[in-house]
Amino acid sequence: MSAQFYRSSIPQITVKELAHRLLSDTTDNLQLLDVREPSEVAIAHLEGFHNLPLSEFAEWSGEIPTRLDPHAETLVLCHHGVRSAQMCQWLMSQGFTNVKNVVGGIDAYSLEVDPAIPAY
Repeated sequence: MSAQFYRSSIPQITVKELAHRLLSDTTDNLQLLDVREPSEVAIAHLEGFHNLPLSEFAEWSGEIPTRLDPHAETLVLCHHGVRSAQMCQWLMSQGFTNVKNVVGGIDAYSLEVDPAIPAY
């Protein structure tokens, strides 16, 4: 399936909306997932995001039902938004009811919100 399919078939949140949510008091109920590689997270990351590398899916996918609440709002981040869209699609197939892909990923966050976040 194409990246366009993933982007058009799942709910999204913009990086500006994400920044607003991260600054607000309402992050307690958010599940924040970053599906990039640990080496990417070492270059640039956002506080509060839990790293679940998509390349290690086989190792952590079985733990999802016990680690995450399928009804909590879940925001998923990657570099540009493609891997996170794949993760969102999978979470939705597992019964998650409130999943959103961060459009443009951390790259867009660096460009549009916080230039102190390194671009790579």
